[in-house]
Amino acid sequence: MDKNTIIGFVLIAAILIGWSWYNSPSEEELKAQQEQVEKEKAAAKQAAEKKKQEEAKKTEELAQARKDSTAIFHNALNGTASDVVLKNEKLELTLSTKGGTVTKAVVKGYKDKDGKPDVTIFEGKDQQLDFSLEGKDTNISTSDLFFTPSEQSDSTVTFTADAGDGRSIVMSYRLGRNYMAYFTFKAVGMEGLFSPKTHAMNVTWHERCKQQEKGHEFENRYATLTYKEKGSGTDYLSETQEKSEVLETPLDWVAFKSQFFSTMMIAKDEFSTGAKVKSVPQDKSTGYLKTYDAELETFFDPKGETATELEFFYGPNDFRLLQAVEKESHFGKDLKMERLVYLGWPLIRYINRFFTLYVFDWLTKLGLNMGIVLILITLLLKAITYPMVKKSYMSSAKMRVLRPKIEEATKQYDKPEDQMQKSQAQMQIYSQYGVSPLSGCLPMLIQMPIWIAMFNFVPNAIQLRGEKFLWISDLSTYDPILQWDTPIWAIGDHLSLTCILFCVANVLYSVMTMRQQRDQMVGEQAQQMKMMQWMMFLMPVFFFFMFNNYSAGLNFYYFISLFFSAAIMFILRKTTNDAKLLAFLEARYEENKKNPKKKKGFAARLEAMQQQMQQQQEEMKRKREELERKQNELNKKLKK
Repeated sequence: MDKNTIIGFVLIAAILIGWSWYNSPSEEELKAQQEQVEKEKAAAKQAAEKKKQEEAKKTEELAQARKDSTAIFHNALNGTASDVVLKNEKLELTLSTKGGTVTKAVVKGYKDKDGKPDVTIFEGKDQQLDFSLEGKDTNISTSDLFFTPSEQSDSTVTFTADAGDGRSIVMSYRLGRNYMAYFTFKAVGMEGLFSPKTHAMNVTWHERCKQQEKGHEFENRYATLTYKEKGSGTDYLSETQEKSEVLETPLDWVAFKSQFFSTMMIAKDEFSTGAKVKSVPQDKSTGYLKTYDAELETFFDPKGETATELEFFYGPNDFRLLQAVEKESHFGKDLKMERLVYLGWPLIRYINRFFTLYVFDWLTKLGLNMGIVLILITLLLKAITYPMVKKSYMSSAKMRVLRPKIEEATKQYDKPEDQMQKSQAQMQIYSQYGVSPLSGCLPMLIQMPIWIAMFNFVPNAIQLRGEKFLWISDLSTYDPILQWDTPIWAIGDHLSLTCILFCVANVLYSVMTMRQQRDQMVGEQAQQMKMMQWMMFLMPVFFFFMFNNYSAGLNFYYFISLFFSAAIMFILRKTTNDAKLLAFLEARYEENKKNPKKKKGFAARLEAMQQQMQQQQEEMKRKREELERKQNELNKKLKK
């Protein structure tokens, strides 16, 4: 370090020290700042205490309101809770006489994660539902009341809470032949208890969404509070973080959804604007995915002449089944219940909706194993995209056989400032031989939406749930080759074999594609390709951390897809005769040379673009020479 450098550092340090001293506050300023901080702390403490008192008062008022709400129902205040069971071949619902709502929902015919024959969506306090009404003097809450069951059968029950003097609340349930239950609510003889403005019933709904599958993290990605806006589509709260919203549009339904099963509440007269919904993710150790809350309002007739009508769906998220169940609805609405099965954003959804689903249904009806179905879907997609893949490969092969000619034609442009002429010369050769260097991009652009479509389709296909194939015990969740107790960051507590196979296949496929691209590149392009190789190898590593928790079915599909892609590329390489291809290009070159007007497509556009660029360069050169000439003339005049 020389003397000047040392002096420079000393001056900089002196300036910084002086600036700090100049801007440092005085003792009076420090005292004033400290007093301001103390005031802010006191104000914050006072505000927190006030908020706590307000919350305590609100809780006390709510408790008093609930106490008042039961005052007129003194006949229904006491009792012993008992269960009423409604069931059909596919669903079993347990209802409690305390509150008159469903306390347990069991879907039949689907094994749970422990191997038991049926899936329990919720039971006990995991789901709570309360209907409340605002009266003139008191509020009424059904969760506080004991109901008397009547008209009971395997599919129907009527609950009555008696308030005396001919006043009562009557709720009835009728279970359909599948997964829907029809519900009505009436307040009989209670018109005088309500304000003339009361025409809404409050619905408070809460559920702790149980983990139903082996992989908590993966299942949680597909567990959402979903809702349908009236006259519009569906939406959902964030699946990854705590989220609450006040919705500005009326709703046809709200659903509490796990990956493969849902509970849905549908309103005949919709849920009013201002619905409050909330979703909170739960830790793996709890055995739950999320807690869901919904505060809703819907139509209520205080005169008791027209019943409030709702429908409940308790069942699997099966696209075709949901379409069929919707037809059983009494409300005649376009409910779009199948949207519980998420198929991706619009373009991807159309691919899955009008192609993948039909192919999947057709193959499933053949009674094939689901692993075989995935293989056949992959083969079908490869057959459809093969013409484009072949076209892409042949474009690369043409550039490969022309590489020596391009290197010869561009070897004089080895300086950095000559890169424009080098590119023009290269494009000129492509134009003369009728080769399009961009044609290799189109197949990849077309295949990418298919990959994304399957990314959305496979994890939501309930048909894969519990299906075995080769070493895989369940195609809908991960297939561990190795497991341990303490989770490792970014990996988890296992290694998935199909994920490893997918990543290894990705590495091998990347090597093949890089070799193919390198064979057609010239000069600096080839050097740049070598520098980018490490990025190509990082992608499979990224995929490993991303897909290790994903379903074996999805990883298996990607593995098979890459395997067939590599096989196709290998076959095309072996069946392509470079000498014949070069002879074909030479013949085309001679034909274009004799008949320049016959050029069409990319070659014609490329030549026109080159001519335009050349004209622009000549024009710029002419203007530059004219400017230099005028500058010289001006300099001569100034010298005189």
